[in-house]
Amino acid sequence: MIYLDNSSTTQPCAETVEKVTELLTKTWGNPSSLHSLGLAAEQEVARARRAVARALGCTPEEIFFTSGGTEADNLALFGAAYARKKRGSHIVTTRIEHPAVLHTAEALEREGFTVTWLSPDGQGRISPAQVREAIRPDTILVSMMAVNNEVGSLLPVAEAARAIAAKKAPALLHVDAVQAFGKIALRPLRDHIDLMTVSAHKIHGPKGVGALFVKKGVRLAPRVFGGGQERGLRPGTESAPLIAGFGAAVEALPGLKQEEERIRGLNQRLRARLAGIPGVSVHSGEDALPYILSLSACPVRAETMLHFLAARDIFVSTGSACAKGKASHVLAAMGLPREEIASSLRVSFSRWNTEEDVDAFAAALQEGLNSLCSS
Repeated sequence: MIYLDNSSTTQPCAETVEKVTELLTKTWGNPSSLHSLGLAAEQEVARARRAVARALGCTPEEIFFTSGGTEADNLALFGAAYARKKRGSHIVTTRIEHPAVLHTAEALEREGFTVTWLSPDGQGRISPAQVREAIRPDTILVSMMAVNNEVGSLLPVAEAARAIAAKKAPALLHVDAVQAFGKIALRPLRDHIDLMTVSAHKIHGPKGVGALFVKKGVRLAPRVFGGGQERGLRPGTESAPLIAGFGAAVEALPGLKQEEERIRGLNQRLRARLAGIPGVSVHSGEDALPYILSLSACPVRAETMLHFLAARDIFVSTGSACAKGKASHVLAAMGLPREEIASSLRVSFSRWNTEEDVDAFAAALQEGLNSLCSS
């Protein structure tokens, strides 16, 4: 099997599987219980919180566990907008956000908030100038992803923080770092980021758990009410097995710089192979995060090619897994022709991919074009 769909999800690493199994079979107490079994579970949750905090260069008290990136994004946007609505009603985000941000911003817009939507260029990039022009004195929230999940473009997060300060806006800066976490160094405190979303299953951790960094002193309006877990911001009995598995995955991360260099080599190798295949075009810019490469193989529809590849045990995606086969709103926002959007595929790498995987995919793609175009 050649798995090249790591932006959708990753295979859990051995450390995660071992830790989740341990919490399910041995340390299975309720972290809120006062007896020894509960205390042992609470200690595992605390260890995971420290691991995520170390990776982000913040304090454990600034990490709040959630059920995943989608919940963390919703909590950040709704929580910030409701907490700051007396100071303004203007929100800035982009047309290429993950649906967890996109649809939340649309919901806030329907409630009466004003949203400025920034559109990308043909390679999925948002310019610093766009961000500077969009932020106003009444802007209360800016939300943008660190890395686009479909084409890998890097968004100007640092410029957004500077623009908020320059405009003296009462805005919080939220960064969806789901695709960036574990791939590039993230330091929200250094970069003046107030809220940051991360997820476990993109870094070989378990599904169903994520985290929201909330800068000390930032107040969010809670969306869920119940017990006092997660300091009242996200109440409910913690899923200790998943949280502990998340921590184990973070602790098992390889050196980011060295691994990015290796992945960049795979990306460049794939680009070179694709350049020799008629009908194939690459959408990801050379300056995109190398873990993601978006391409089109015209005129074959993406779903048809995906199944052709899957029959040969090669797994890629047609874009964001959350879209479930719908046309990519990211590629549409980039202004790509309809036929390219319809035939778009996303290749995404992990630390377990090899040059042989790249070569096998390119050869199978060539075979697919030859076979499907002649049938």
